[in-house]
Amino acid sequence: MKFDVDGSRPALLAAGVTGAVATLAGKEIIGQLTGGRFGDAEEYNVAKVIVSGPIQRDRGGPSPLSASGASAADDIVERIEDADDDDAIEALLLELNTPGGEVLPSDDIRRAAIDFDGPTIAYATDTCASGGYWIASGCDELWARDVSLIGSIGVVGSRPNAAGLADKLGISYEQFTAGEYKDAGVPLREIEQGEREYLQSIVDGYYDQFIETVSEGRDMDSDQIRDTEARIYLGSDALEIGLIDELGTEDDVKDRIEDLIDIEPEIQEFKPNRSLAQRLSIGTERIAFAAGSGVASVFTNDGGDIDVELK
Repeated sequence: MKFDVDGSRPALLAAGVTGAVATLAGKEIIGQLTGGRFGDAEEYNVAKVIVSGPIQRDRGGPSPLSASGASAADDIVERIEDADDDDAIEALLLELNTPGGEVLPSDDIRRAAIDFDGPTIAYATDTCASGGYWIASGCDELWARDVSLIGSIGVVGSRPNAAGLADKLGISYEQFTAGEYKDAGVPLREIEQGEREYLQSIVDGYYDQFIETVSEGRDMDSDQIRDTEARIYLGSDALEIGLIDELGTEDDVKDRIEDLIDIEPEIQEFKPNRSLAQRLSIGTERIAFAAGSGVASVFTNDGGDIDVELK
């Protein structure tokens, strides 16, 4: 009997895809029940949770052509809470490689680290800036490599100014509001001095909160933190001014954890639960980070958007 190789290809391909989907679906169901730790037979006593990429509330719907690489704060908080609820876990290793992200989601992760019942070590790989440093301030210790990028403790506010373009196009702006500053910062007209002072006060408020958070978490004098002037430091320089506790590799961090829990650490990564569709479409997860990209948050007042970044 002759076997039609070419004719069988569509059927074989369909069968392969069906099998792959079924396998992933099965793993997904079990993964949901095991906190993303399906297939890990070895014992563990230390949870590793990774924060990688810009921090935001929800990672959204990734596509094969657009891998945002963003860290969904709610997923990360859930993983930390899962680790805290796991009787086998004695310590938390929070691996940070992020230029920052939205303010409140970053603070949610920081608070989850504070609430963890046990030693918490933050380990900065490439970049721990802005919201990443905000998170690290909630851990017992912060380690980094000598060439890691650390810091960026500051805030920048910005608004688009399209008033000139609107004039050229013959576009006029008229809005009916109640409250003097309800439409402060709208981009279709020039900003007034009173509005500028008002919006600057919001940026100053974010900055004061950032300084206070780091000062309390890192046990540093607030003036010392302000003196950094939102600069990014190499790990070796960050150590000298007290922004980190120690320099070392992940093996060094592992040795430190062993000192803290008095037993050889067996580290297990706690991964976020994602839907089957996300697992099939997520593609490449990593992106290149620009130094000092900063934490981005959006302040909206119905009249326009003011981008507020902690940098």
